[in-house]
Amino acid sequence: MTAVLEQHAPATTTTTPPAPRRRRLRSDRRAVKVSAWIAIVIFGGFALLPVYWLLATSLTPRTQVFSYPPRLFPSEITFDAYAALAANPALFGYLRNSIVVSVITAVLSVIVSAYMGYAFSKFRYRGRRSLMYFVLASQMFPQALLLITLYAVFSAYGLLNTYTALVLSFTTFTLPLCVWMLKGFFDTIPDELIEAARVDGASRLRIIHSIVMPLAAPGLVAAGLFAFVRGWNDFIFALTLAGPDKQTLPPGLVNTFIGEASTAWPELMAASLVVSLPVAIAFIALQRYLVGGLTAGAVKG
Repeated sequence: MTAVLEQHAPATTTTTPPAPRRRRLRSDRRAVKVSAWIAIVIFGGFALLPVYWLLATSLTPRTQVFSYPPRLFPSEITFDAYAALAANPALFGYLRNSIVVSVITAVLSVIVSAYMGYAFSKFRYRGRRSLMYFVLASQMFPQALLLITLYAVFSAYGLLNTYTALVLSFTTFTLPLCVWMLKGFFDTIPDELIEAARVDGASRLRIIHSIVMPLAAPGLVAAGLFAFVRGWNDFIFALTLAGPDKQTLPPGLVNTFIGEASTAWPELMAASLVVSLPVAIAFIALQRYLVGGLTAGAVKG
């Protein structure tokens, strides 16, 4: 009986691919990995080469900056450019102005865009969609086109050469993207959660501040970081709307190291490298929140 069962038992099939196919699959995987690493190295080098050139130029003596042929590695290293930065008190004033303007811009942009984004996401009223597109349409105008208008308005109200002029102008241009970013993030928060809090007796402000905002923390961080970078990197508005006392780092560096007859390239490169460090540190420290805030609103549900 056992022999009969063994004779009629179905033959087991194996799913293991033959040896040549396994070798081909391993070779394909290895080729994909090698190609991926080559692409990473190429794009990484393309992105980091300007940063390295900043560093190399800042460590090169001024007499060798324009040596021919150009050297990828400086033949002589000096820290005179960084010593010149430390000995220039005006740069610390520009740094203080940049910190004040960027932080206030980030806080104000997050506060205003959070309430606007929540209203667009959770409220239903006539003209809501038109107003949303109107906010987005404001991004279509070149920012430099509005510079003359803003200059005239701030001049009429005596706001030129003040932090207020810079903060208001920077916040104006960061709000549309921050509002749409947070609106997409608020869309991912279930309406049932808000309804449950309302049934429990929570007021509308209590729901926003105690339930919605903590859940939207990654989106708030992403919006705040975007607004901070916008205020930190701006050049044309800080140059036009603020005088020497209130100018931020970008126009301050240009006025300090770029002249009509010559340019202090090592000092300018050293200053540019130092200026970029706070933003780089902020991105590294808040990377997890930034990625979560930018991607959470991509798909609703």
